[in-house]
Amino acid sequence: MTSPPLASPLLSPAEAAAYGALPSPAQHSDAELAALLDLLTAPRMRIATVVVGHSRDTASRSAAAAFADSWRALGRLPVLAVVDWPESAASWLRAARRFTADEPDAWVVAAAPLGWAQMSRRLRHSTDWDPARTYGLAALGDSRVPALAGAATLQGMRGITADGSTWTIDRGWVTYPLPARRPTARPWQAVDSER
Repeated sequence: MTSPPLASPLLSPAEAAAYGALPSPAQHSDAELAALLDLLTAPRMRIATVVVGHSRDTASRSAAAAFADSWRALGRLPVLAVVDWPESAASWLRAARRFTADEPDAWVVAAAPLGWAQMSRRLRHSTDWDPARTYGLAALGDSRVPALAGAATLQGMRGITADGSTWTIDRGWVTYPLPARRPTARPWQAVDSER
């Protein structure tokens, strides 16, 4: 008895169009790049090796190159691979295998949202890729991305916004930490007594 063929992880054109036009990636900011490097090099992270992936638009290529150059400038181990993929493809299988072949400590992604949703579906379907070890730039911090990819597909992926703050994908939503709350003066501290 043979098993039924696995369902394709590709989005149908109707599924891809369900969330409307997604924004194109913008040029990365200095704050975004600096925050990503800080996140990946924090002592608790223990990340030595990375693979960088990007879609083929100009902003994503530029961000991927800037990250790789900055990573090397920090004296880190070399970037193991830089892998690109198209916004639409027949399966993304070749790119997915190249993206995961070197088994890095972390993956860094600069990509257009729809292409990354497709690529991540292929990664989960066909490789041992771990979204919790994956870090994205600002364009991927949109809850339509995990909605397109499938709620569990990107669980635990983290990223950086253009202003350098962080986001995390949790249960199908992109979440942002609450801003630090400033201490408020208690009424008895706020009034200066005049003596």
